[in-house]
Amino acid sequence: MFRGRFHHTLDAKGRLRIPTRFREILQKQFNDQLIITNLDRCLIAYPLPEWEKVEEQVGGLSKMSPDIRAFQRFFISGATECSFDKQGRILIPQTLRDYAKLEREVVIAGVLKNFEIWSKPLWDEEIRNSQENFRQIAESVSSYGV
Repeated sequence: MFRGRFHHTLDAKGRLRIPTRFREILQKQFNDQLIITNLDRCLIAYPLPEWEKVEEQVGGLSKMSPDIRAFQRFFISGATECSFDKQGRILIPQTLRDYAKLEREVVIAGVLKNFEIWSKPLWDEEIRNSQENFRQIAESVSSYGV
């Protein structure tokens, strides 16, 4: 499971070092296979087996729904397999960097079965919003049995 927040920097070529703790999970459990796509102002990274579960679920949905087709166009078509170099970095494609507004400072946030990659300014805004509305968010989440 991926948990925790890490501050890292994107180099000039668009490479990002993945936190050692996350790399160890990916190596031991998932053979370093990582899929990254766009979602909700950030990038979301899935180990390949978790991504395949998402594809299976989405693939079983009706193609007649305009919302499902739009979701597939945005979320599924944005997916890119990212390989690690010898220094434990991945190259994030320019289209994904542009979408998430990734420049130099980034935050990598573990969210259980996957992790998110945020530009630091957007992350700060997102966390500030979550903190300000946490009571309402917690009440909403509690309705799911948490």
